[in-house]
Amino acid sequence: MQLPVTPAADWITSRAALDQWLAAVPADAALDLDTEFMRRNTFYPQLALLQLGWNDRYALVDPLAFSIGDALRPLLGDIRAMTVMHSASEDLESLAPLLPQGPATLFDTQIAAAFVGLGLGLSYRALVAEFVGVELDKGETRSDWLQRPLTESQRAYATLDVVYLTPIREQLAERLLQRGRAAWHHEDCERLKRRSCGRESDPQPQENFRGAAEWKPGQQALLRRILLWRDRTARTLDRPRPWLLEDALVMNLAQQPPRLASDLEQRTRGQRALRGPQRHELFDLIAAPVSDQEIAETTSIAGSPQGDEKKSLAAMKDVVDRTAQELDLPPGLLCARKTLEEFVVTRRWPTALEGWRDGILRQPLTSLLSG
Repeated sequence: MQLPVTPAADWITSRAALDQWLAAVPADAALDLDTEFMRRNTFYPQLALLQLGWNDRYALVDPLAFSIGDALRPLLGDIRAMTVMHSASEDLESLAPLLPQGPATLFDTQIAAAFVGLGLGLSYRALVAEFVGVELDKGETRSDWLQRPLTESQRAYATLDVVYLTPIREQLAERLLQRGRAAWHHEDCERLKRRSCGRESDPQPQENFRGAAEWKPGQQALLRRILLWRDRTARTLDRPRPWLLEDALVMNLAQQPPRLASDLEQRTRGQRALRGPQRHELFDLIAAPVSDQEIAETTSIAGSPQGDEKKSLAAMKDVVDRTAQELDLPPGLLCARKTLEEFVVTRRWPTALEGWRDGILRQPLTSLLSG
């Protein structure tokens, strides 16, 4: 295994320099892209560094020095261009203010690796070792990317994050074509873009709280109301949701609503972003009666499979495992267990199984529903 050689990278601290660097990249280029971001005490990830690579040219763009604005959109928004990234979910989220729809064409190397039989969730470091024979250092993984100036070690680490994307992408693309999986990969990249770039809140966040599945409809509606308030307020304050209300506290407040403002204050002490104005607003929110319309608009929380549902779930899991083996895909890529549980309990075809998975799984899984 070889040690990496870090090529020179332009350090870009102005819009003019970024525009000049991008001007040399043709409209049909495959542009390698990565980001470094921080998310310790904010709701939204803070973009700290943007790494670009094309045709053995590399750039480290400092978003703290100037406003990148729409500089990336003409190129990355062009359907002729391809943006190559690894495990792009959080990177796309950090870029969402600059690229609200994400790049027009995304090639995610982690997703591609899963489609060609290399396993689910493979790291960039592992792909570099597999395809290039180079061992990367993990020393700056937890680095402070908001500090300035960046150290030489940080700059080298960041540059190497895009240096090997081209040879990895070229080999993965060839294997995808050989297996006839290029269209499936493209579809999953599009799905990733929609999920990661969307900055709207989940309209039914209570569905993720299975511990409340047996609650009465009115309690579930109140739980949803509190969760929507928490999400909306966290976005406004740009603070992590748990800093306002931890999950366990949300459940407690919905199940046993405080009767007095002093009770709410006592129970919410220690919540780092919850101040007087937010407490008053939250108390009024909880105290308001739950209407029939609000109950009707609240999707019932699906519980865990019970009785015959467990048998159906086990049979479905066997189908997914066998099918995945036949297709040489990780079972988790084809269908996650959580998705099967959702289908068994709600009997509604999951959105996660739309697209290419539908034609493979709908008939065999639907036939196994109990009752």
